[in-house]
Amino acid sequence: MRRFDLLEPATLHDACVTLAKSEDSRVIAGGTALLTLIKHGVLFPKTLVNLKKIAGGDGIVYDPDKGLRVGALATIFDVESAPVVRRHYPVLAEACHVVANIRIRNMATIGGNLAHGDYQSDPPTALMALDAAVELISAAATRQVKLGDFLLGSYETALEPGELIAALILPPPAVMRGNYIKFTTGSSEERPCAGIAALARFDREICQELRLAVGAVSPRPIRIQKAEELARGATFTAALIAQAARLAREAVEPIDDLRGPADYKRHLVEVLVRRALTAVAQSQEGKSS
Repeated sequence: MRRFDLLEPATLHDACVTLAKSEDSRVIAGGTALLTLIKHGVLFPKTLVNLKKIAGGDGIVYDPDKGLRVGALATIFDVESAPVVRRHYPVLAEACHVVANIRIRNMATIGGNLAHGDYQSDPPTALMALDAAVELISAAATRQVKLGDFLLGSYETALEPGELIAALILPPPAVMRGNYIKFTTGSSEERPCAGIAALARFDREICQELRLAVGAVSPRPIRIQKAEELARGATFTAALIAQAARLAREAVEPIDDLRGPADYKRHLVEVLVRRALTAVAQSQEGKSS
């Protein structure tokens, strides 16, 4: 590994100022992705800007009226294990729990996970279903961007030069039932070949709202809007679930990679969406009974 300078700013604003002054610098928090890229010679930064010592950057705060604010420096395990997340946003806790292994989850930060823009990742899919946004900070301003507008493609985000993720913002939780399904072609610690997040709100047996997100197959996670529209005002019958799964298959634009060809992933999405929605329907039946 080549030598580099290490800077440790006291605030996120100071970090942004430092980044704006140096074009050949990179931010490091957990380092689980960046250090791998450096070791393999993909990146050669002259300066690393360490964020881990910034006080308060890892806070997880819940307000029933405003929703959830997760500091970008919170680790994946912090998010997974936070009582407010497990209680009010259990799908996010599920998605964080299946990331790699406990060693990685204790190091990797939620902000780094999103800033990296890796399409083969679990949390972004659940966050898409939860209608999350990111708070971005620069030396000059702060702005909020919906996650769907932030994740632009494989390893591509809307971060501007000198800008950082300050926090993750989730709206107040609706009374929805759901699940996250991760499928791998190897061990459970591997990156997902496909990830499905499904959330539904019912009034008796009628679906009032469905949120269905598919990740790890296309360049970025996507919401399956046609399936969501199909389910609104309908009962979760086997026929509806099958049709929603077909719509998901048609909506994705899979990438050929080591975990499978595009045609295989399309079929996989259809199967997994059917399983996810069937589980949602069965949980509603159990609640009604």
